[in-house]
Amino acid sequence: NAYQAARKAGVLNEEHLKLAKPLLESIQPMKAVFDRRYVKRLDGTYVKKGASKWDMAQQLIEDIHQFKEKNRCDRLVMIWCGSTEIYLKANKVHRDLKSFEKGMKQNNEAIAPSMLYAYAALRSGVPFGNGAPNLTVDIPAMQELAQAKRVPIAGKDFKTGQTLMKTIIAPGLKSRMIGLHGWFSTNILGNRDGEVLDDPESFKTKEESKLGVLEYILQPKLYPMLYDGFCHKVRIHYYPPRGDNKEGWDNIDIFGWLGYPMQLKINFLCRDSILAAPLVLDLILFLDLAQRAGLRGIQEWLSFYFKSPMCAPALYPEHDLFIQLTKLKNTLRWLRGERLITHLGTEYYD
Repeated sequence: NAYQAARKAGVLNEEHLKLAKPLLESIQPMKAVFDRRYVKRLDGTYVKKGASKWDMAQQLIEDIHQFKEKNRCDRLVMIWCGSTEIYLKANKVHRDLKSFEKGMKQNNEAIAPSMLYAYAALRSGVPFGNGAPNLTVDIPAMQELAQAKRVPIAGKDFKTGQTLMKTIIAPGLKSRMIGLHGWFSTNILGNRDGEVLDDPESFKTKEESKLGVLEYILQPKLYPMLYDGFCHKVRIHYYPPRGDNKEGWDNIDIFGWLGYPMQLKINFLCRDSILAAPLVLDLILFLDLAQRAGLRGIQEWLSFYFKSPMCAPALYPEHDLFIQLTKLKNTLRWLRGERLITHLGTEYYD
């Protein structure tokens, strides 16, 4: 049960766990859709069986229905907190809903387990948030389904540790026009996430999510003298003794006026799940709010929570944490019919 799983994970101490023990003991896992080809460092035994991915998606839809009935829920939200799957690129099976459903029936290899969960949620009218860097709902087929079912979606990859620091530091450097020669990042972590990312194919998915942040914030094409050709390296190492306490080191080579070199060093000793859990709670509330407010499809205003925020195809993705926070606040104000934050301040001096 969930209490046993929480004790094994070792994130919370016994003092905190015992407060929720009765509730956690009442939560039993459901059989999962699992395929080791997509998460090669794990193995699952309590898993669903089916003739096709379509069959397993139907089982998930039934699980959602049964859960809603049993717990007498009016509304549901699904958040993917599962492992990082192997790197997949969008292809023709993802281009529209008809192709995707045909692909499920044919067991197309480009359809990963996380996509089956997303499909089941959206088919059931349940908002879906993707906390991993997997492709999942970041494909036209899922976005078509979300629009058709009038369901909000958001993603991808929770922004918690080292990348959170990047989206705080990089906007500061850019605001002062401080140049960048290189940014080297390395992590050690010993939890299940670290074990999964020890596989090169899963790491590739995470790496793609992490590497895009600086490029989008610093905009080298607009500021070539400061940022063109900067070196950005990301490494993750599985180190079991560290458990859930992740440690991230950053070496940042910068330069200022007249090209004089400087450096920043960051050593972030953080707790992976402690940083992620509040994001999950916020996203549950905000995705439910979005659905109640009649919003559907990609919720770009929730990019504040993600490393690789989803947005409309023609839109430049926003990674600057402070701009993301303003978008989040302004959307909430707009939903309430309140004045938006402009920070002009001119009215104070009339």
